[in-house]
Amino acid sequence: MESGIVYGLTAALMGQITIANGRVEQSNFHDYPVLRINQMPVVEVHIMPSAEAPGGVGEPGTPPIAPAVMNAIFAATGKRIRSLPVSKHDLRRA
Repeated sequence: MESGIVYGLTAALMGQITIANGRVEQSNFHDYPVLRINQMPVVEVHIMPSAEAPGGVGEPGTPPIAPAVMNAIFAATGKRIRSLPVSKHDLRRA
């Protein structure tokens, strides 16, 4: 779950694939930014008891991250971000 959150935050905040001369410039994590431990907020995961059969827990944490971050940015700045990554936007208050 936590790694899915890291992946979702990375994609929302700074993830982008660039192309130069018709070729993708990033080939692996050495030239694609990933949030480092000192950049991550504290993440708490609570596993709820269930009678259901066990299933995967990594992927469900990824999809809601970008919308949650965009809503937080809007609440803090009054600006709606409608394209990613966030790092391309000026986030000073409107």
